[in-house]
Amino acid sequence: MKKIVLFLLLALTMGACKAEKKGEVYTRSVAEGETVVLFETSAGNFKVKLYNETPKHRDNFIKLVKDKTYEGIIFHRVIKSFMIQAGDPTAKNVPPGEACGAGDIGYTVPCEIVYPKYYHKFGALAAARENDDVNPKRESSGCQFYIVTGQKWTQPKLEFKEKELNDARLKVYFDSISASHHDEIVSLRKAKAVDKLSALQDTMEAQAKQKLQENPAFKITPEMLKDYTTLGGTPHLDNAYTVFGEVIEGFDVINDIQQVRTDRRNRPVDDVTIIKVSLVQ
Repeated sequence: MKKIVLFLLLALTMGACKAEKKGEVYTRSVAEGETVVLFETSAGNFKVKLYNETPKHRDNFIKLVKDKTYEGIIFHRVIKSFMIQAGDPTAKNVPPGEACGAGDIGYTVPCEIVYPKYYHKFGALAAARENDDVNPKRESSGCQFYIVTGQKWTQPKLEFKEKELNDARLKVYFDSISASHHDEIVSLRKAKAVDKLSALQDTMEAQAKQKLQENPAFKITPEMLKDYTTLGGTPHLDNAYTVFGEVIEGFDVINDIQQVRTDRRNRPVDDVTIIKVSLVQ
């Protein structure tokens, strides 16, 4: 069974919840009809809300909560200033120091990336998945999830990351278009038709740029800029993994979990256990 890896988650309608992260206070609200889930853990409690715009992930998560799939499992992968990961149904009573995190539930959930509306800000709840090389459709694990902690970004660094990611995406598009013209390119080269080759390249570059404009790898919105520079996050994961919810309460608990001591596999030395998960709203 392949281990799920990453390249590298919510307030009631009566009012907004205030949350603290390293002395900062900010709010996260819940829209009418959104589902709220309470996590009770050995490190404290936190709440998440599930987005209605990602219905397959929302409904699957609700099912797992009702089935008590997450109760008794641990956060098996914790990386400070990046994320905390859980959801392996077999990660229960695993002796300290032993590897865990490869378990799944036997199915995947179709990709539901809603970008740029939902992105990897601090507290984002997202689905883990296998890498693109074996999972080109970017289908999510049926059970494993991660909660973003990340780090703060300056605007210049975000702008550099935007250019870097989009340049890489542009090359992927150009290479794909070039491959579809392989025979024509070979023929023109043999004929030494320089002008026609140059014109074809200009056409392919224009097509690649159009595709990038329609589906950028990363595009900074005003909301992203505010969140990434004040709260932090992991923008390099944007538009690649399904973000299907966010933390609305208990940000201090998320922060505490990311601070725990871990072993060489990024498993906490002292287990952080999910004791109970329940639907609040």
